[in-house]
This record gives sequence, C-alpha cells and structure tokens, in this order.
Amino acid sequence: MRRNCTCLILFISLIALSVPVFATELPDAVKQKLRQLAIPESAIGVFVQEIGANQPLITVNADVGMNPASVMKLLTTYAGLELLGPAYTWPTMLYANGTLMDGVLHGDLAIKGYGDPKLDLENFWLLIHRLRQTGLHEIRGDLILDNTHYAIPNDDPGDFDGQPYRTYNVIPEALLINYRASTIHFFPQPERNEVRVAIDPVPGSVQINNQLKLTHGTCGDWRNALMIDAMPDVENKNRFTVDLKGNFSSQCGKQSHMLSLQDSASYIRDLFRHLWMQQGGLFHGDVVVNRVPQGLTPLKVYQSPPLAEIVRGINKFSNNIAARQLYLALGTGRTVDANSPATLAKSAAAVKHWLAAKQLDFPELVVENGSGLSRKERISARHMGQLLFAAFNSPVMPEFMSSLPIAANDGTLKNRFADSPVKGAAHMKTGALNDVRALAGYLLNKRGNRVAVVFFVNHEQAGQSRAAMDALVQWVYER
Repeated sequence: MRRNCTCLILFISLIALSVPVFATELPDAVKQKLRQLAIPESAIGVFVQEIGANQPLITVNADVGMNPASVMKLLTTYAGLELLGPAYTWPTMLYANGTLMDGVLHGDLAIKGYGDPKLDLENFWLLIHRLRQTGLHEIRGDLILDNTHYAIPNDDPGDFDGQPYRTYNVIPEALLINYRASTIHFFPQPERNEVRVAIDPVPGSVQINNQLKLTHGTCGDWRNALMIDAMPDVENKNRFTVDLKGNFSSQCGKQSHMLSLQDSASYIRDLFRHLWMQQGGLFHGDVVVNRVPQGLTPLKVYQSPPLAEIVRGINKFSNNIAARQLYLALGTGRTVDANSPATLAKSAAAVKHWLAAKQLDFPELVVENGSGLSRKERISARHMGQLLFAAFNSPVMPEFMSSLPIAANDGTLKNRFADSPVKGAAHMKTGALNDVRALAGYLLNKRGNRVAVVFFVNHEQAGQSRAAMDALVQWVYER
C-alpha cells in the first residue's frame, strides 16, 4: 500500500512538472510599482497568454471595456490587412476638363481623391511628376478638388483637446495632401548664439516670430521647453503668424515640429503651384472645390503605396489620420465605387461582420474612428489579446507583426527597454491619452516562446504608469 502511494505521488509530481503553472494575480514587482503610483488594480486591465497555451497566464479586470488609446490601431490595421489585402492601394484620379492640345490644357485640371492616407509631400511630388510625363505642361483653367468620396461629419479639429492646429487632430478628407502639414525646422547655431528657424513646404503663407533663446544644457524634452502659438490673420484666415518662445538647447541638434494651419483648398493650391512650377509647368488659375464633371476619362490614375507599407507608418509611429482613413476604407471594400461614398456606419458594419466571421464576439467594443484618438472607444484586455491571437494565426501575420514597433529599435518603442533583455524581443503598440496609457503586442520570452501581452491603464495617474508596464513585460520575459 505504501509502495502504491509512493508511485501515485511520483506520478502526480511528474504531471505537475509537465503542466505550466498559471497565475491569476500580478507579479509582486508590478503590484509594488502600482502602489507607489497610487494606481488601484481596479483601474487596470491585463491579459497575458502564451501563443498556443490553453489558458492565460495573468488576467486582471480582463473583461472590462477600457479606453485603449492608440492600441485600437491594432484592430484597424489587422482588419485592413484581412479585408483589403496587403497589396491594396488607394487611387487618386486626375482629369482634363477641357481641350488638351500640344501639352496645353484649355480648361481645368480635376483631382478626385479616394482617401489615400499616404499622399504626403514625396508622393504628391511623384503624382505631379507622373502628370508631367503625360506631356501636359500648361493649365489655363482652374484646379478642381473633389472630396466627395467621404460622407462624414464636418467635425472641428479642435473638439478633441482644444488643439486645432496639431497634425494628430486633422480630420479625414478624401483628398488629403501631406496632412495639410507645415513643418517648422529648428537649427541651433552656437556660433551666433541663436536658433535658426525655417518652414516648409510652402513658407509664403506663414510668418515666423522667432523669440527662441539658445541654451547649452541637456536637450531633454525639448517640445515642453517651447511655446508655439499660431494666430490666423484677421483678413485672411489662411495666413498665419506663429510665435515661438522659450528655450532650445544646442544639444538637441536639428528638430522639427508640425502644424496643420491652412484649409485644404488653400494648402493644395499653393503646394500644387509650387511643385508644378518646380517641374517646369505653368498654372494660371485658382482652386475650386467641386465634383468632377461626369463623363470624363482619367488623364492619369495615381496609386498609393501598398497597404502593407502604410500600416507600418500607422503602427510604428501611431499615425492617427492614416488610421482614420484606413478605417473609412474598410466599409467600401477592395473596389472603389465613385457612387458609393465611404461612411463611418459602413466601416462599423464591416468590422462587425469581419469579427463575426472569425467567431470573435466583443460586445463591449466601441469604435469611433479607428485611431484611438477618442474618449469613446472601448475594448477589453482579453478581447485585445484574442485579437492578437487571431492575427498571429492569420495569413497576414508577417505584415501585421512587422508593422509593430520593436523594443529599443524603432517607432514609439525606440527609446524603451534599451537596457533590458527585452530589447529587440518585443513587437508592441503603445497608446497614450490624458488619463490613459496602453501597451499591447507580442513578446518573445527567454525560452523562445511568443507571448501576447496587453496592459491598459485608465486613471488620472496613468501618465506615470510606464514603469509598471515595463515591469510586467520584463517579468513575462524572464518567467
């Protein structure tokens, strides 16, 4: 009998050694960090599970819908890659509305946008270059801009946080060029004890009042040392004076700050005229916002870079406006229809059907615009984890994972985990709003196993929670 009991104990012990031990609570190191910050566990949502495991390693408030901030971009980009495909591109149509003879257009040039989220300065230059290659060199009419592919509310860009000129608040437009961005460049010049300032791409509409003082200490958070105030002209709301005050250290080197000041019509007119003339073209007209006349045959169709490239910019650098325009594309599908505009309702329905087809039921999910720049968006930590699991087993996994920031290497994780074994081992998306911090993605632990990690904090002290998040990631890596 004693021999049988001994065998039974040995058998149970061997089973215990072969089965992973699952935790239900946070590691002590993480609890300690949260206590130091006065963040209660009721204000966090955590989900940790190894890929292939039957149950999670850690769950804390994992079924509570929470604001994920920019981590919501994981849902938008994963849905985009599956619904549209990694090779999907957005067209921009160019039409000659008039008689084209010997390279001279006796009429208008019309441009219809379909929401290209990557029509930045370089790609708009390329669009104009390819238009010039058609033989067109002179436009004697106007430039018609057609934004009608989007049927969305005309929101105020300052509604979210009272910062209407910050580029992260730009509202989606079907024909959005360079995010309407004016970039202010700062060049420290110690030999003259000053900071030189330049602005591009169209400096004529912005006047700079430079009152910056050059210092020589450590650079630190240089943006918080500056006061940047943009004021529209009383008579012309598309001409601005930008006041620059504060300190800028010579140790910072060249830095840049982006503002979105002009409306699209003025911005595109000035930029088009500048680039068109730069490439030897002549343009005599003005800009008109209107529909492209029916019955015209495209003079040129410009295609965006593929979606696989665009999602890298969305996730690695948390590009809000590109995420919002991708979200709007989800509702229209792979084939663009000029008579079927993109709407938020169509996108919401597409996401709902996509999740249902994958047998994913997220009743708490709220998606306002797909970027995470929202006070309304919600998802639970468990369901974000399930989304990561589904993406890992998806045919688009390589494109999705390669779009995520790599710890201590690039994107929003470039300066994080630099002195940790986690360096290079984590592909994770960060999220930040006032009173919100989030981190979610994949970690390759020291045993070579991939783990999905989700950590949400919704609390007034969330801005200080990075140490607690990093402690959890490092614990999962070492375990």
